[in-house]
Amino acid sequence: MVTKCRNCPLRTRPIFEMMTENEVIFMQSFKNGELVVDAGTTIMMEASNSPQLYTALDGMGLRYKTLLSGERQVLNFVMPGDFIGLQAGVMHEMHHSVEATTDMTLCVFDRKRLWELFRDHPERAFDLTWIAAVEEHLLGESLAILGRMSGVERIARAFVRLFDRGAAIGATQGMEMPLPYKQQDLADALGLSLVHANKMLKRLRSEGTATWRNGRLIIHDYDRLCRIARLEKDATPVARPLI
Repeated sequence: MVTKCRNCPLRTRPIFEMMTENEVIFMQSFKNGELVVDAGTTIMMEASNSPQLYTALDGMGLRYKTLLSGERQVLNFVMPGDFIGLQAGVMHEMHHSVEATTDMTLCVFDRKRLWELFRDHPERAFDLTWIAAVEEHLLGESLAILGRMSGVERIARAFVRLFDRGAAIGATQGMEMPLPYKQQDLADALGLSLVHANKMLKRLRSEGTATWRNGRLIIHDYDRLCRIARLEKDATPVARPLI
């Protein structure tokens, strides 16, 4: 059964801003179905011109760019509530790929109607601008991490950011959450070799700070993890739009 926007389970999460009745009605008309994909499926391909846009409703994935050498740079991780394909919607082609890490359910939108959203629902259009601005901010943070932080600091920051995102969408249980990625995915995201990433993960585990094993992340000492990551503990995450 296709999930109605009015009954979307993500709308109950306090991290997402409230929609007006008119916005719910428009989003239901904007949505033209759902797509269920298996783990490992490429959802959007670099240099492709997809006619569709997506919101991750369930499951996790990742965004990555393939370098000329054939190596892969993971840009960020996709979680429920994330909007996928804005780049293709504005620039007419993707400059990175998106892959499902787990089985995923995606809300599907017709890209041709994107400009209708800007014309008739400027508040929703501003939400897209906000999403683009946040992605730019995260990219800038990623560059700072790669250039100025040690390996253990990079992993600690990634764990804090991912755990906070998971907590905001209700994916955590206590201080645990599913994190179904490979060590190579984390290494590719943080500019580390697989061997170095493995050593830093063992260090965090042996120090009693965090354990990532068998697709689950367990935070043993959140405050210490934040200190290693050079982050202030964020008690009030900023509400964000849900497209």
